Parts: sequence; structure tokens; C-alpha cells
Amino acid sequence: MKSAVETLNPTRVRLTVEVPFEELKPSLDAAYKKIGGQVNVPGFRKGKVPPRIIDQRFGRAVVLDEAVNAALPQFYGQAVEEAELQVLGQPEVDVKEFADGAQLTFTVEVDIRPEITLPDYDGLEVTVDLAEVTPTEVDEQLELLRERFGTLVGVDRPAASDDHVSIDLSGQTKEGQAIDDAQATGLSYVVGSGSLVAGLDDALAGMAVEESKVFPSTLVAGPRKGEEVDIEVKLVSVKVRELPELDDEFAQTASSFDTLEEMREDMTTRMRQQKKLMQGGSARDKVIETLLEKVEIPLPAAFLHQEVHFRQDSIAQQLQQAGATMEDYLEHEGQTPEEFHADLEKRAEEAMRAQFLLDAIAKKERITVDQQELTRHLIQRAAGTGLTPDQFAQQIVQAGQANMLVAEVVRAKALALVLKGAKITDTAGAEVDLAALRPEGAEEIEELVREEMEKLSEAGGDPNEAMNEVAEAEATEADPASPIIPAAPE
Repeated sequence: MKSAVETLNPTRVRLTVEVPFEELKPSLDAAYKKIGGQVNVPGFRKGKVPPRIIDQRFGRAVVLDEAVNAALPQFYGQAVEEAELQVLGQPEVDVKEFADGAQLTFTVEVDIRPEITLPDYDGLEVTVDLAEVTPTEVDEQLELLRERFGTLVGVDRPAASDDHVSIDLSGQTKEGQAIDDAQATGLSYVVGSGSLVAGLDDALAGMAVEESKVFPSTLVAGPRKGEEVDIEVKLVSVKVRELPELDDEFAQTASSFDTLEEMREDMTTRMRQQKKLMQGGSARDKVIETLLEKVEIPLPAAFLHQEVHFRQDSIAQQLQQAGATMEDYLEHEGQTPEEFHADLEKRAEEAMRAQFLLDAIAKKERITVDQQELTRHLIQRAAGTGLTPDQFAQQIVQAGQANMLVAEVVRAKALALVLKGAKITDTAGAEVDLAALRPEGAEEIEELVREEMEKLSEAGGDPNEAMNEVAEAEATEADPASPIIPAAPE
């Protein structure tokens, strides 16, 4: 076999592969064996049909097609390996020349990882917001807590803004015909929220209990979406939310503290910790942004196209599971289909550039992943799915995503390395120590990791081969050909 590589652009190549006919003999033998095992020929046992009989009964062309289709992946893979290409996505194969007894010639166009000249990433300087918590912010959180513990009390007066009301709605066409999909009774609604139909808030203002009123509106959902209709609203009840006093008694009801001051101090501490974690997230994002500004990373067009469609399909699937449509989503987001696609493509481009960057850093730094790191990451991922670590591991393996899991850990370690060498300060000039930040639940994750490793040891397994088949995904070193990780839809 001979192969040649033609560079079409920085992220795409064309392979031309020439295979002498004699090198196809193993594939031809396998094709005869496969076809012979699938057909019934009188006088011969299944699987024992001679090649000449298969040629006579089914034609030599059928065998050649089977042999070539089976051989193409093998020779393509060999050509990729010889050229030391890091391919991405699905190849486009075109058989240029082939006849019985003659040379097989085919071409393959495929996306490849771009070559990246990394900038200096040691000692990057980034600035993040302060992690201060103001008394006003604490007051706002206390007010939200009061609302959670508030009670609704009925009042004998007309409805006003912010009242909690119970209403009946009945929609009808301009001709007076009732609309089945626009009938509802006992709806709870906050006057002034604007969360139901246009014109409702104006109609409710000043209405008395048991009073009814008809107002014009436009339906915003259902088969009659956009139709001008008349809606009758009947006010059933009016209630107001009464909030508890901010005192020690409220602190004892709403928390484990005896005094309001203790609860306030604890809330301040938690809010400050949350802001510090946000500082860490901001530092991470700004470090990547700073690096991306310093380097040119061309993106493979076909592979990017696949990623955009993957994200779009993921969102559509999530919407379907939630009983919503893409039209509902676009209306909620205030986007046109064109704006949605442009935004999706932009986010896919940003994510792909960041992942290529981190992969290049990981390769340069020879970053490795040990089994405990992989186990820790797997447990963290499993925690958000409701599955046990073992169940999640099996799901990952069955989906063929074990290498993707390893790539996630490698990229996280590459980013951690850059962050460790960065100089991060807040807007007041104070240095931010990211090493001191541990997210809530980190101790529990570490304990789970220890438990999983102990289970493997007790069961006679090797902790260095934890999580069964996931360990077979070459977790001991960064794989430069690891797939790009599709980011979760936002």
C-alpha cells in the first residue's frame, strides 16, 4: 500500500491511497467466507460453498464489493497512522479506481487537529471582581427568606398590584364561540406579573370578588396562537402575603440559629464563600480568554458543523422531554431561528478553541491521569445523574465515551496548571488564592473516592484499574486524538 497526503487547508487533508490487488486477498477470502455462511446452495453445507460456486450463483462483483467495503477502514487507518495525522470527525471516502485484479485507488478527505503555536502561559495576569458582601446584599437575601416563610391571608377589598388572586378564565372567538383550549378555573395569579395573557392585569385592577369582566387579548400558545379573542375573567378570591418579622423568633424558625444576628453572620459567610467560588470561575474564564487572544486556532469546518448540529439536536431532545417545542424555546429566549443558530455556532466555536488550546498544553506538558483522578471525576459526573458510579461507568463504556471522560480530566489538569502559574488579583489589587477555594461537597467526593477504591481492593480488584472498563480507555496518558467534548446546552 502507498499513500500520499495533500493539505487542503490548515485543518483538512486529502489522503490518496493505492492498494495492489494482492493486498486485498485476505479481504476477498473473508468476503467469500462471509457470503458462503449467509446463503443456501443445494449440495453444499452453509459456510462450505466454494468460491467458484459463489461467483457463478451471485457474481464476482458482489464479492469484490464486500471485500473493498471491509478493507477500506483498514487501509484508511493504516494511511492515517503512517502520516501521523490526528483526525477529527467522519471521513469522506471516494473510490477512484478499482477493477477485478487491478489496483484499488481511493481518496479520503478528513478534518485534522490544527497545529498550534502556544504562547507563553506562565505568569498570566488577570483581574477578577471583589468577593465582598455588602449589608444591602445580605438584606436582600433575608428579604427573600422572609418571602419563603410568608403566609397568604385573604382580604376583603378590590384586587390591586402584587395581590395573590384566584381567577377563572374563559376564552371565546370574536363570534362568541367558546375555545376549548382557553378555559381554566382556580388559577393562582399575582396581579401585575404579566405571566398569563395580555390585558389581564389591567382587567383585574380594581375588580371585586365574584365580579367578572371581558377584555380583548391575543392567544400566545396552542393551535390558535396569535388569534385575537375575547377573554372573560372572574375574580374568585384576593389574598396578600404577610411576611414574618425579622427577629430572633424568625431566625429560630428559618434556621438552626438562636438569634437573628447569628443567622445574618452565617449568611454573610456563605455568600462570601460563594463569591470566592465565582472569583475562581471568573479567573478560569479570563485565563482562557487571555490565552486565546494570543494564539490563532483555525477550526475544522466540517467538524464544527457536526458539533453545532450535535448541540442543536441535544437542545431539541431536552425540549421534547420537557414537553416543549423549539418555537416555545425561541419565543422564551426572544430569538429568531437565525439568531439562535448564530449564537449556537458562536458558543461551539469558543468551546472548540478552548478545548484545542488545553489539549495542546496537555500534550506539551505531558500531562497524565492516574486512576484515582479518573475515579474522582467519574464520581462527580455520576452525582449529577442519579446513577451510582458503577452504573455511570457502564453507561459511559456502552456509549463509547470512555476516552471522552479521560479527555475531560486531562483538560481540567491542563487548565489547573495554567491557573497555578497565573497571577490573579481582584479589582482592589489583592491577590486571589485559588488553591484555598474548595467547592462545597469536595470532602464528600474525596470520601466517596476512598470508598470506591476500598471496595475494589476488598473485591480482589486492583485500585489502579478502578471503574472496570473505563480504565481501559488509556487513562494513563493524554490522548492527543481524544474527541472534542460537546458542551451542555445553555
